Amino acid sequence: MARKPADQSVSPEEIVRAAADALREHGYDATTMKDIAARVNLTAASLYHHFKSKDFLLLAVLELGLEQAIAKVEPIAADTRLSNTEKMRAMIHTHVLEVTTNTAIGAAMVFEIKSLLNANFGPRGSSTNDEATIEEFIQRRDSFFQRRASFERQFRNVIEAGMASGEFRQVDAAIVAKAMLGAHNWVGVWFKPSGRLSGEQVAEIMSDTFLTSLTVIREEMV
Repeated sequence: MARKPADQSVSPEEIVRAAADALREHGYDATTMKDIAARVNLTAASLYHHFKSKDFLLLAVLELGLEQAIAKVEPIAADTRLSNTEKMRAMIHTHVLEVTTNTAIGAAMVFEIKSLLNANFGPRGSSTNDEATIEEFIQRRDSFFQRRASFERQFRNVIEAGMASGEFRQVDAAIVAKAMLGAHNWVGVWFKPSGRLSGEQVAEIMSDTFLTSLTVIREEMV
């Protein structure tokens, strides 16, 4: 089948999702722009019209996963009508469910962060590896990590607020938040849509598990 030229018939998001699938199957180092292009019926040369390099495409995969999670979780964290327990349950459930619908991107959030960190000298394999391109990549990469830290901070803030209100026992909020988000992203590695449990069920189990570990157990008054 003939490959398409670079045009509007393939959206950037379609390319990003195809890249996520390729990364899950082969890992960053073994994935090529040619492989990604073939998944969306483009030539490798056409793909470079959409993304300047494989590093830019990797960054786009991670950005998409993070921004989708932020869009769904942030309003819950900001909802003043909810208790901290209600917020935490909804935040965990929502994030895990989001990962189950985007498992390849979730897996990239686990396995490919190191590849992004290792891009220290500008995008690898770029046909336009000039200073402006390198600066653009570095700025976007830095912004991604800042946004990721902000996302993690929302979980930490709710844990800290829950401890202050007496809803949660005293824990190291920073470590617990990291453990939560790590577990959420690992769902993208092992979850199978055709498996024993649905995404909704997995999200419910994980929210119950983390809430149980946080909630203060009050002794019954005799």
